[in-house]
Amino acid sequence: MPEPATIAEEPTIGELSERGGVPASALRSYERRGLIASRRTTGNQRRYHRSTLRRVAFIRASQSVGMPLSVIGGVLGFLPEGVPPTREFWLKASACWSEEINARIEKMERMRDRFTECIGCGCLSFEQCALINPGDTLAEHGPGPRRLLGP
Repeated sequence: MPEPATIAEEPTIGELSERGGVPASALRSYERRGLIASRRTTGNQRRYHRSTLRRVAFIRASQSVGMPLSVIGGVLGFLPEGVPPTREFWLKASACWSEEINARIEKMERMRDRFTECIGCGCLSFEQCALINPGDTLAEHGPGPRRLLGP
């Protein structure tokens, strides 16, 4: 079995991509959004601090539970540059996300319940449905499935 690759003190974008399991395009996107940072060499190549690998792991784990990059960025803003996420940081992130996660759960439950009602009816028309939108009263609130989207 091959030895795991060690990561340089200042990995290149290719090294960070390979070790972090993230395409280089994603790393560039993270950098544009301020989630990670790099310095440029005299040849204009990106070099990342070694701790960036831990940030990338945090971003990937956060995305895997449905957190959007904007929310991840807000939490990463509390972490000083060059400092890897710690257990304490993860606990703070979890606390910050509790409200977001609960809102997502409520939205999914609302969608499940309303879709169940609509499937029972079978008409599949949110404009004309007497059950979901009697008299098309939701039209004044704008397009789309207003009750499914929430208040």
